[in-house]
Parts: sequence; C-alpha cells; structure tokens
Amino acid sequence: MGDGRDSTSGDRSAVATFSASFHDVVANVEKVIRGKREVVDLATICMFADGHLLVEDVPGLGKTSLARSLAASVGAGCHRIQFTPDLLPADIIGTMVYNQRAGEFGLRAGPVFTNLVIGDGINRASPKTQSALLEAMEEGRVTVDGTGYPVPRPFMVVATQNPIDLDGTYSLPEARLDRFLMRLRMGYPSLAAELEILDGRQVGRRIEDLRPVMRAEDVVAHAARTLAIHVAPALRRYIVDLVAATRTLPDVVRLGASPRGSIALLRAVQVRAASQGRAFVTPDDVKVLAKPVLAHRLVLSPEAELRRVIAEDVVDEVVETIPSPRRLVGI
Repeated sequence: MGDGRDSTSGDRSAVATFSASFHDVVANVEKVIRGKREVVDLATICMFADGHLLVEDVPGLGKTSLARSLAASVGAGCHRIQFTPDLLPADIIGTMVYNQRAGEFGLRAGPVFTNLVIGDGINRASPKTQSALLEAMEEGRVTVDGTGYPVPRPFMVVATQNPIDLDGTYSLPEARLDRFLMRLRMGYPSLAAELEILDGRQVGRRIEDLRPVMRAEDVVAHAARTLAIHVAPALRRYIVDLVAATRTLPDVVRLGASPRGSIALLRAVQVRAASQGRAFVTPDDVKVLAKPVLAHRLVLSPEAELRRVIAEDVVDEVVETIPSPRRLVGI
C-alpha cells in the first residue's frame, strides 16, 4: 500500500494525462473550427462531463461541423438526424421488425444508437418526436414495445436550432431544455479567423481528413476520472447558492434553475479544473461555466421579456451578487 504522497502523485499524474488528452482533442477540432477556442473548449468540457449540448445560432456558423469534428477527434460513431415536422419517434429510436429466419421480432435500431447524435434543427420536430430523445438523454437507454435497449457509451446529443427562423417550429419546453448540460452560441468569427477558414478550404482541410486523437472508450474512462476532482465544501455551497439565487428574482425570473442545474454545474467545473491540470476546483471555474450551464434553465417573466432582458444577463447579475468563497478548506 502506498502512502498519502504516492496517492497524491498518482492523482496529479492522472490529471496531467487528462489535461494533455483534453487539449489534443481541442487542437484537433480547431483544425476545422477556426477562431472559436472558447466554444470548442466548452463543447469538449460538455463531452467529458457526460452531458448534452444545445448549440443555438444562425445558419452557416459551423454548428454541425463542431459536432462532427468532435466525434471524429475521439473516433466516435456519429449520426445526423434532420428534424422536420413529419419526423416520427420511430425514425429516431427504431422499430420492431419480424425476422423470418429467427421466427421472432427484433429491433431495427434507429440513428440514436451511436456515440454522438446530431439533432439538426431540433425545434422543427413536433414535441412528441422531440421527446423521443429524452429517455436516451436522461437514462442512457430507449424503450421499444416495453423492452429497454441501452445506447452505446459514450453517448452525447448535440442539438442545433436557428433562433431567427421561427416559422413551423416548436419551441423546446423547459423540461427538455433542462436535459442539456450547456447551451452555446457560435457567434460570427473574427475577420482573421474567417480568412483562415477560406485558406483551409483552399488546401482541402475537411472534417473527413481529421484523424482521431483518442478512442471513444477513452472518453468514458477520462470522464470517470474527473469525478475524483476535489470540490471543497465551501465551493459546493457556492454552487448551490448561485443556483438558488436564480429562484429569488420574481420581477425577472418566473422559474429558476432546478437542482439538476446544481448537479450539471458541479460536473462541468470538475472537468474544467482537470482540463487545466488541477485536481481541485476554484471559484473561477464556477464563474466561467455558470452562464453556459444555467442560463437556458431560466424562464423569464413576461415583464422581463418585454424589457428585452436575456437569461445570460440574469446569471451574470447573480454571479456578481453572490460572494465567492475566499478560503477553500481542504485544498
């Protein structure tokens, strides 16, 4: 048996290994997604936190390319589902068919049975079809004719939606938004980054040319290791205080973040700390991730919407208002 120093040394070695692997994935994705380091970082954190990602922005900014590049970088299976008003739940999870040779019914698996599912234009499908993803996202399995079938691991849903084209769309209800660990916006690239994109197109830099820098099963192992990242009691209380504060603003927020928001923020900050080579979480980890993890979980009051208040501004206000712990016991 090793002493405490051996254990600490082993922890540091594991964190250093994770950090190196994390940045390998980020660098690989950036070969295609140029000038969006923060977005790529957050998407990679979401993947290692075993979470799902909602990417919301106008067409042409690389939402689908981000998801495909992430899958290619870890050697993961990837299926794209184009959500349309006539899409049925069976088109996502599959259906039972009769096998004459075996003399029994078996599952013809749908595109949800892969490592990374791209739900393109998820707000274009009916609520019934949207809900077909819920069980897989929350439980890691789907039920067909009363029988449960596990989805592969790792499993991640990257859903996209266009916030300006609302004709023929169905807004995601709060219960479904809450299933996503993060919501991100791509934003327009800088002029320099856009020039790099054009240069990359000229030399034939494509997603299909990306080589994986790790195996899909390594993602599962790395995600499990981040669970050991230390979160001091004071920081756990800080996370809970932040989330609880979103429920105490009746003039602005009609519905605050649920305890699922606290759990999501805890997992995300552990992964961020490990990605930076630390075996412990700091208040800055919480502050950086509060907005992408919590904003989409808030339902604003009608008065706030009339004043054009956005959820991200509410989270920023909460972060500025709640004091962060100065002394972290146990680090």
